[in-house]
Amino acid sequence: MSHRAFEERMRELRERLLYMARLVREMVEASIQGLQQRDARRLDWVLQTEETVNQLEIEIDERCATVLALHQPEARDLRTILMILKINNDLERIGDHAVNIVGHARFLIDQPPVKPLVDIPRMQELACQMLDLALDAFIYGKEDQARQVCRMDDLVDHLRDQVIRELLTHMMQNPRIIDQALRLILISRDLERVADLSTNIAEDVVYMVAGITIKHHAQERAAQTSTT
Repeated sequence: MSHRAFEERMRELRERLLYMARLVREMVEASIQGLQQRDARRLDWVLQTEETVNQLEIEIDERCATVLALHQPEARDLRTILMILKINNDLERIGDHAVNIVGHARFLIDQPPVKPLVDIPRMQELACQMLDLALDAFIYGKEDQARQVCRMDDLVDHLRDQVIRELLTHMMQNPRIIDQALRLILISRDLERVADLSTNIAEDVVYMVAGITIKHHAQERAAQTSTT
């Protein structure tokens, strides 16, 4: 197969991956909007879209397999295809977390509100922004931007901790809202996982561009080992 055919297949792969990313981002956004606005139709849309995302995951896996079989890419091209496979899996998992949120939101929209939703929507905004930045860093090879995504993860973790603290206080003051509060805590954890998966993508971008592993604080461990 010609180099031109290879480039065309890679272009199509990136386009399908970005389409899938847009869908899962919209799923996360719609799950929180449905909760905030008590809009069951928005929640239903998330569940309907999950099937499309699952089909895209299979399609992208198959396209990657076809490129590997027909072109036998090496070096950077091979790393890019392996990266697409990993991002594909991470995106499908983000969609799963949106579906989890919908399950809790369906219960909550029929209950009196525990408290105004402030930190949870902010978590959603940050997590979606991280996903956008991570994918942009992958497409354009932006190492600094990928590292920025990794730093943003701490902001989401801080908001999750704040949500848990506040809801625990509400539960102690009013045990009747325990079920609602627990579901909000679980939603905050799903959003934290969306941010974590976006961070995974960003960490892989750093490795792809710079050949440096920053997962699990690998650089810090290596530095400590060299000084002992």
